Amino acid sequence: MSAFTARPLVRPASRSGPGIGRARTVAGRIVIGALILFIFALLAAPALLTHTSPTASDTAVLAPPSGAHWFGTDQLGRDVYSRTVYGAQPVLLASLLGVLLATVGGVAFGLLAGTAPRWLNAVLMRVIDVFLALPVLLIALILISTVGSGVPSIVIAIGIAFMPAFARIVETSVRRLRSAEFVLAARLFGSSGWRTALRHLVPNLLTEVVVLASSAIGWAALTATTLSFLGLGVQLPQPDWGSDLAAGATYLATSWWLSGFPGLAITVLILLTNFAGDFLLSAPDPRSGIRVRQTLSSFTLGRRPRKV
Repeated sequence: MSAFTARPLVRPASRSGPGIGRARTVAGRIVIGALILFIFALLAAPALLTHTSPTASDTAVLAPPSGAHWFGTDQLGRDVYSRTVYGAQPVLLASLLGVLLATVGGVAFGLLAGTAPRWLNAVLMRVIDVFLALPVLLIALILISTVGSGVPSIVIAIGIAFMPAFARIVETSVRRLRSAEFVLAARLFGSSGWRTALRHLVPNLLTEVVVLASSAIGWAALTATTLSFLGLGVQLPQPDWGSDLAAGATYLATSWWLSGFPGLAITVLILLTNFAGDFLLSAPDPRSGIRVRQTLSSFTLGRRPRKV
């Protein structure tokens, strides 16, 4: 057990018995398993979930949900269920790769800022504070308008827009850990700064980074969908949750299923990622969990997180 997790955690007394705790653990594992299966099925094997092409037209135009078309058809006779299944690919691909880019860049930036001299740390974190003061969607819109539309552009926009949240978490943890005994001992035995950071600091940061990344996937998917809704992502006739939402908005009063089912898919994905993040928050130091939650929620809304 590492020095970061070896100290006893003082947790508030729980009012629930051991049975409730075990039930929560089982429920959390079920949610994480369902999330993994949900993402894997939609990304890797959409053809197993539907045998209808998402771009094929039918004579039944704007048909309501039925046995032949589970989610109904759109204004061109295309199967909404197939478009919802295949539309998950660009959203999930953009959000997962974007969060991965944000994680790698944020961890590197946070390590640099956390181990830098005080004056350089102040300069770097003021840059982060500027990004944290802006809503993530605004940052993504500015970047998309610069690099152009499309899934690769959305990946870059999400990665850069979400990077400050990871950098803030890592920088705060590094400043707390760099005076720990195991770090001082490593330096005493001649370990260089970056070697100490990679071998001793990064392993102790994984918990907070994983928790933040799991919760960020849902926010990233919402951002990618919003960009496509605004016409900056995947373009029709290719299926995408955001573009299908925009196309179905005109028929919302008479054909609710055009926007209803893609919107429901987005909601399910966000709920699963948030539940997975909440479950993972129960494992680390409660103060760390609170800091992760405040950083992500404040950043997406464009407010500077409070220090814990």
